[in-house]
Amino acid sequence: MDIPTILELYDQQERQQGTHSLYRREVTPQVVRHICTLPNRLHFVIYSQLTAVNADHIIQQQIDYFQTIGGAGLEWKVYDHDQPPDIGERLIAHGFAPDETEGLLVLDIEEAPDSYWQPVTADVRRVTTIEQIRDIVAIQQQVWDKDFHWLETQLSEFLKEPDSWSIYIGYVDEKPVCAAWASFPPGSQFAGLWGGATLADYRKQGVYTAVVNTRAQEARQRGYRFLMIDASDMSRAILEKRGFRFLTNTTPYTWRAAAN
Repeated sequence: MDIPTILELYDQQERQQGTHSLYRREVTPQVVRHICTLPNRLHFVIYSQLTAVNADHIIQQQIDYFQTIGGAGLEWKVYDHDQPPDIGERLIAHGFAPDETEGLLVLDIEEAPDSYWQPVTADVRRVTTIEQIRDIVAIQQQVWDKDFHWLETQLSEFLKEPDSWSIYIGYVDEKPVCAAWASFPPGSQFAGLWGGATLADYRKQGVYTAVVNTRAQEARQRGYRFLMIDASDMSRAILEKRGFRFLTNTTPYTWRAAAN
């Protein structure tokens, strides 16, 4: 895999040109930003072309803009190759808080190990009901010990777009124990893997692997060339053993709007 070429393609198709459900895309000469149509959710900037000369001005310009349109705040996703090199420090100076850094990993479907294409024998089902989405919210909350009630609204919207999203649950003895979803963005060669979580008592039993393989097989059937995922250090080690390659690090920086 030619990493620089793939990263350039990712920047073009996913960051510069990508669209996202529930968001309105806006392009300025310096940034690509996405405006959330749901209340109490973060807007985000996913791509920027800044210099050491204009970076502080443009960052403040975005804060001023998002203050005028309302919402919970703004997430600015920074990749290691973004310019200027100290953009993260500049965001912090403007009131942004950094979150956990993750690795952007990509799997070339044409070079993927045969293990991805074996029949899935575990009980993995595509989600079709609100009740199943509530099961996913419960799984996420138990795994991460955080409030995921907002996820019900988001995944409910995804159900309305089956051409762009697929949501899956893995079951053991009829109990929902693993959940994840996949995005299939138009005009892109990258299918996204998101939200993977498995209840602690059911890990290392092949359920999560089955959910990954189910999504990989769907991506290949739909004609996508790559799988992409934002991975923690722990997940990265597992995924690299399964053929994923590291492209770059990515860190989200969040600015929260003042409470009214």
